Amino acid sequence: MKSIIKDIIIVVVLVGIIMFFVKPIIVKQTSMLPTLVENDYLFLSRQAYTFGEPERGDIVVFPHIEGGEKDLYIKRVIALPGDILDIHDGKVFIDGKEQDDSYTKDGFTEGEVEALEIPDGKLFVMGDNREVSIDSRDPSVGLVNIDDITGVAFFRLFPFKKIGTIK
Repeated sequence: MKSIIKDIIIVVVLVGIIMFFVKPIIVKQTSMLPTLVENDYLFLSRQAYTFGEPERGDIVVFPHIEGGEKDLYIKRVIALPGDILDIHDGKVFIDGKEQDDSYTKDGFTEGEVEALEIPDGKLFVMGDNREVSIDSRDPSVGLVNIDDITGVAFFRLFPFKKIGTIK
């Protein structure tokens, strides 16, 4: 009996440690098409920015409150602190250099942003399905505080045909 109790305690401790570092999440939006689709089952690194810095291209999850309702948004990091962001003519520019948007659904970015310098502690995020994404271009979202990031997506478990790391 002592052996079973010992094994149960070990499992509970291990699960607790894993849950401190990893959080599962199911995608419920279409704003990240074609990269992520509804019902993709992902793992987030909860401590990614505790041990490292945000990188352009990271797929992050953060809370958003609109109309009193709290929701989790999943978006891609486009601009980092210190970057100068411009959006015009359907293209995204960082520090004057046009960005490769071939991973986006339509390869076109709606909206206009002129010479926005991203302040320390903030990120500019957008969905890959730019036509429908509510993201940093929308005043209701705006720039996202790095400290508000719930996690960084790093692994897709389901669907099984797409299992693997995410970038």
